[in-house]
Amino acid sequence: MRIILGVMLVALSLQFTQASAQEASHGDATHLMLPQSSGMPSLPGQDAFGAGQEIVQMLQSDPSTDWSKVNMDRLREHLIDMNEVALGAKAVVDELPDGASIHVSGEGRALEAIQRLIPAQARELGRSRIWRVTIGQVADGVVLTVQAGDPNEVAQIKGLGYFGLITNGSHHQVHHLMIASGRRF
Repeated sequence: MRIILGVMLVALSLQFTQASAQEASHGDATHLMLPQSSGMPSLPGQDAFGAGQEIVQMLQSDPSTDWSKVNMDRLREHLIDMNEVALGAKAVVDELPDGASIHVSGEGRALEAIQRLIPAQARELGRSRIWRVTIGQVADGVVLTVQAGDPNEVAQIKGLGYFGLITNGSHHQVHHLMIASGRRF
C-alpha cells in the first residue's frame, strides 16, 4: 500500500513540477525554451540515476521512512551489478528441446555480479512460472537452465533468451525500494 501511495505521490509531484515550470515560463524571459506540448523533460538521462531518483522521491514521500536504515549507496552498487549482468556479461545460449541452457560468464566486477544476481533471478523465475529452473556455478560464472513441458512455454523461453529471462518479472522495482530502505537485500 505504501508503494502504491508513494508512486501516486511521485506522479502528483511531477505534475505539480511541470505545472509550476510552465507557469514560471510565462512570466520569465530568461527561461529555457521547451516545446509547449511536452512540458518539462521527464527522463533523467541515465537509467541508474532515474531509478535512484524515483526511490529517493518515494522515501521522502513516505512519513514512515526510517532514515537511519536508508542506504542509497547500497542500491547504487546493486544497480551497477544489474548493468554488469545486462551489458558486461557474456551469454551463450544453448537451445534444448524443452528450453534453454545459458552459460553466463564474465571477469572482475561482471563475474561477481553474475554470481550474485543470476541465482536470485533464477529463484524468481522458478517462483513465477511453470518453468523448471536450475542454476549451476562454474568457474567463470553460472549456467542457467530453464525448461518447460508445454510447447508454448518452451517457445517463450527460447524467444526471451538471456536478456528476456534476466529482466522477466516486475519484482525488481520493489526489490530496489527494499534495498534502499534497509528492509531487505
